[in-house]
Amino acid sequence: MTILVTGGAGFIGGNFVLDWLACREETVVNLDALTYAGNLETLRTVRTKPNHVFTHGDIGDRELVAKLLRDHRPRAIVNFAAESHVDRSIHGPGDFIQTNIVGTFNLLECAREYWNGLEAGAREAFRFLHVSTDEVYGTLQAEDPAFAETKRYEPNSPYSASKAASDHLVRAWHHTYGLPVLTTNCSNNYGPYHFPEKLIPLVILNALAGKPLPIYGDGRQVRDWLYVKDHCSAIRRVLEAGKPGETYNVGGWNEKTNLEVVSAICGILDQLKPREDGQAYREQIQFVADRPGHDRRYAIDARKLERELGWKPAETFDSGIRKTVEWYLNNSDWIEHVSNGSYRDWLDKHYG
Repeated sequence: MTILVTGGAGFIGGNFVLDWLACREETVVNLDALTYAGNLETLRTVRTKPNHVFTHGDIGDRELVAKLLRDHRPRAIVNFAAESHVDRSIHGPGDFIQTNIVGTFNLLECAREYWNGLEAGAREAFRFLHVSTDEVYGTLQAEDPAFAETKRYEPNSPYSASKAASDHLVRAWHHTYGLPVLTTNCSNNYGPYHFPEKLIPLVILNALAGKPLPIYGDGRQVRDWLYVKDHCSAIRRVLEAGKPGETYNVGGWNEKTNLEVVSAICGILDQLKPREDGQAYREQIQFVADRPGHDRRYAIDARKLERELGWKPAETFDSGIRKTVEWYLNNSDWIEHVSNGSYRDWLDKHYG
C-alpha cells in the first residue's frame, strides 16, 4: 500500500513523513517543490529507506502528478503543499495564489481523474486529505468562543485568503464530483524542523545569537499552540476514520499570547543555556511595529475531533515547548544547513 504526500519536505509535512515511516511499513511517495522552506536535511534519516520515494516537483505540474498516481497507485493523497508565511504573503501574494489556489486545483483534478479510474473497492477506500489552517476563520475577540467547524470564513491576509479558497475548492470537488475528501484546519504548530522565520524558532535562534527578540505590537496577540507531533497523529487519525466531506479542527488547547510564548522560551533557555553575562534572555525582547492585518486572537475548538474520532493532544504547551527548545539546542547542524547558502547551492547542483 502507498500514500502520496505533497509538501513532505516542509515543516509539518516533513514531521508527518518521519512519524509515518517510524510507525508504519506503508510506502510514502513524497512530492515537494523544495522552495526555501522545503529541506531534504529534515528527511536525512529516511532518504534511503525503500518505503520512502522522494520526487522533486510541484503540485502545479499536472503531468508529473498524474504520472506519480499512475505509477504508484496510492490509496490516499495528503496535501501539505502550501505557501504559509503571513509576512511573505503581504509582501508577495502572487506565490500564494499560485501554490495554494491554482496548485490545489491542479492536484484535485489529477486526483479526480485517478479516482474515477479506480476499481470499485479501491475507489471507495480512496481519500484526499487537505491540510489547512485556523486563519481562514479570521480573528476573535477575547470573549468570543473558539473556532468551531461551523464558523464562517473571514480571512484577513493574502495567505489566509488563499488557504480559504483552497478549502472551498476541496469542498466543491466533494459535493460536485463526489471525490472523497477530508479537510483539517489546525492551530499554530511548533516543534522540530520549523523553518527559522517563524516566531518560536526565530526567538530561540536570536536569543542564542544575542540578537533582539522581536515582538509585534504589544505582544498580546493570542494563538492556540499545537505541538507538531500531535498534529501528525491527528492527521493519521482523520485519514484512518474521518468521514468523507467533513472538516475537523485540530488544536492544542493552549491559548497563549505571543509575549507569554517568548517569555516561556527565555525561561527555558535561562535554565538550559544561560547567557555568559548572567543576564536573563528576556532582556533581549524588543517590541516592533505591528504588521498589517494582524489578527488578534485565534482559538480552536477541537471537540468534534475528540468526540467523533477519539483524538486529543498528548503534549501540554509546557512539555512541548521544552522539547522544542531542547531540539534546537541539540540540532545545530540542521539549523546551519537551512540557514546558509550552501544548501541552496546543493539544491541547484542536484535538482537544477
